[in-house]
Amino acid sequence: MRGLSRLLALFVLPLVLAACGGPAEPVWAPQPAVEAARFKHAGPAKVTLFTVQSTATGGGAHAGLMISGRERVLFDPAGTFGHPRAPERNDVHYGITEDVEKVYIDYHARETYNVEIAEIAVSRAEADALIGAVEAYGAVPKAQCSLAVTRVLNTLPRFRSVPVTFFPNAASRAFRAQPGATVRRITDDDADENHGVLIRAREELAAMGLTPAN
Repeated sequence: MRGLSRLLALFVLPLVLAACGGPAEPVWAPQPAVEAARFKHAGPAKVTLFTVQSTATGGGAHAGLMISGRERVLFDPAGTFGHPRAPERNDVHYGITEDVEKVYIDYHARETYNVEIAEIAVSRAEADALIGAVEAYGAVPKAQCSLAVTRVLNTLPRFRSVPVTFFPNAASRAFRAQPGATVRRITDDDADENHGVLIRAREELAAMGLTPAN
């Protein structure tokens, strides 16, 4: 179970995946935490669309957007993902290093879900504009992950052909059709209940006065 081993190695306390589960609940990490976590990727400016898809039906279950510009952030609207090194402000997670990105992917990829990753290089100005758009969007209600992602993308002229939609797969198809898009798919054989195993392991370590390794 390679996903389980990666999560244990990186240490993250995941919650139970519920697609775009949960009501819109404002979350506002303190400024010192956000400032300490900020991370700028060394590569070119880029936009990455994550689409979580059912392995049984192929249906889209969730959408998230990673933006790399002046810094790298993750917009996970109505999502349940959380990481101790990625403070959140209303569905925008800061400090998205390579390790945190891997945990995000592994959190969603399992025997019942695949993760499609589509990437497009953009200008630094476009990336920074998208970062501003997700920061201004606010907490996203349940079942509106794709709606929020496509609304944000539509703030840039180059993505106006991506329809504003509730359906992750519709957004993915239009995003993949953009010039220069690259696509890869992550599959994993982790069972859904592995998330419970990780939670119990952390609780047992805490009870013994031990801290999981970072």
